[in-house]
Amino acid sequence: MARIQDYAIIGDGRSAALVSRAGSIDWLCWPRFDGPSLFAAILDDGAGRWSLAPVGAALVERRYLPDTNVLETRFRLDTGVVVLTDLMPVGSEADKRTNLTPDHEILRVLECTEGSAEIEMTFEPRPDYGRGGLRFRPSALGLRLETPAGLLVLRTDLPLPAPVEGRVRARASLRAGQSLHFSLTLADEWPAVLPPLGAWSRAAITRSAAWWRGWSAALRYDGPAREAVVRSALVLKLLIHAPSGAIVAAPTTSLPERIGGALNWDYRYCWLRDASLTVRALFGLGCHDEAEGFVSWLLQSTRLTQPALRVLYDVYGNLPRRETTLAHLGGHRGSRPVRVGNAAAGQLQLDIYGEVVDATAQLARRGGAIDREVQRMLVAFGEYVCRHWQLPDEGIWEPRSGRQHHTHSRVLCWTALDRLLELRDRGLLRKGPFDHFAKNRDLIRAEVRQRAWNFGLQSYVGRLDGDQVDASLLLLPWYGFEEAASERMVKTHARIREHLGATGGLLYRYRTDDSPGEGAFGICGFWAAEYLALGGGTAGEAQTLFEELCGHANDVGLFAEEIDPATGDALGNFPQAFTHVGLINAAISLARRQREEARATSPDVARAAS
Repeated sequence: MARIQDYAIIGDGRSAALVSRAGSIDWLCWPRFDGPSLFAAILDDGAGRWSLAPVGAALVERRYLPDTNVLETRFRLDTGVVVLTDLMPVGSEADKRTNLTPDHEILRVLECTEGSAEIEMTFEPRPDYGRGGLRFRPSALGLRLETPAGLLVLRTDLPLPAPVEGRVRARASLRAGQSLHFSLTLADEWPAVLPPLGAWSRAAITRSAAWWRGWSAALRYDGPAREAVVRSALVLKLLIHAPSGAIVAAPTTSLPERIGGALNWDYRYCWLRDASLTVRALFGLGCHDEAEGFVSWLLQSTRLTQPALRVLYDVYGNLPRRETTLAHLGGHRGSRPVRVGNAAAGQLQLDIYGEVVDATAQLARRGGAIDREVQRMLVAFGEYVCRHWQLPDEGIWEPRSGRQHHTHSRVLCWTALDRLLELRDRGLLRKGPFDHFAKNRDLIRAEVRQRAWNFGLQSYVGRLDGDQVDASLLLLPWYGFEEAASERMVKTHARIREHLGATGGLLYRYRTDDSPGEGAFGICGFWAAEYLALGGGTAGEAQTLFEELCGHANDVGLFAEEIDPATGDALGNFPQAFTHVGLINAAISLARRQREEARATSPDVARAAS
């Protein structure tokens, strides 16, 4: 079974697939991210795959076509070279009107560019996590398969034999200049659209690549590691559910935080805890449509339960399915159980109020409108915070060991009230108990300053009156609770690095009995780099750490949730939006710090340096 970092992602803003270095699509849920799987070999060898590769040993190189999500895998054999191109076609709405295209399609093109090669295709669909039945219907229009999700059609110019035990296996020989085309489509609500193969397929690749390049060209970023930032932005774009604007945490479920362990969760949903950081990343890159779409989804979804908020939602703002386990699946490299649904939906996380209000405030700072209904919602959120901020909760990391008084949750409650008062000062909130909000904001600040500061450790700690640090404390300057250069934050950063630091600049999120054997948490390292960029260190220190952390991406620039410091292996669901958000925000802060230092340099010194 391939390792997590051996995969790359393709997608179209509705669902996503993972493609291994060996040319095997081992994960696909159709028609949307949180739907049942069609291919799930990443979780169990018998749960379905679609493999397409040359026969025999090969040296494998892969990349995304520059500034796109079109994946290219190059196989170098003793006899020749074969290039596999994988994508889910995308395009503008005008393109879709001009060229009738399927709603859901995976397009694969295999071309021999040098010498010759024998290639093999293995098509093993296993609907509904391997539980669904198979009814193949060969026809002149391709191999058809009825599934609970809709009608699947596999079409190719490779002659296909009849299925045997739910599997289609075919071989062919290719010489330089020859190619084969493969199209897998799903028709769910509408009649099937079956585009031609051959020249049409190559044109679809050209159109999709041009669309992605156009989107990337509009990104507003000119700073360190631009290639890594653009790749992270492209990952975020893939994880946005285009019809609703929601952003899923990851396209996968149950990829383990510890190989062989039980820390396996379903991340195909939208977490409110990610909202503020994600909106900042999108706005910072100039992705205003995506940021406004996400905030719009956020406000629409939270309307349904206000003033109480759910921890997570599905892509249409509904409560996710109840968490269950799939006992028939063996798990990724033996890591069980495999879960679908997420029980964190029933937790209390008070930090999410700060995330939602701050995300809305960021929109308002950029001229976004706040109508009367949203104003009423925001005020109701503030009143809820005033009534509940003293309660224990599960907090940002969602442990299943009970509620505690988390420092991060308190600070985000402070953030919620602080941003509401900011909106009042901007004239965007006209009615509300603002004196009450100010009083509670001051009470929260006083409590955190007193009870979250451990005089023995000389550090803020993760829980009130506690004695252990937590990487989320690095966000205090980001939310404006503390200055990054303050004595308390400098000492807190030192303790976090001392207690949670790992090789390669990585950080664990915390060290407690709730985290046995898990890897270093990807976003936490980037939080540290951003902390330095915000004033907790020099720009040089921030850039050195940032570049070291970027080096932990896989060969095509993707990050999982966690990284094993000992091996460099990716751990957890993949690719992880939160980690890529951390990379983008750290880069934006670092670029801003460098610009500020450049402006502070006199013109004569700047000219001499150039």
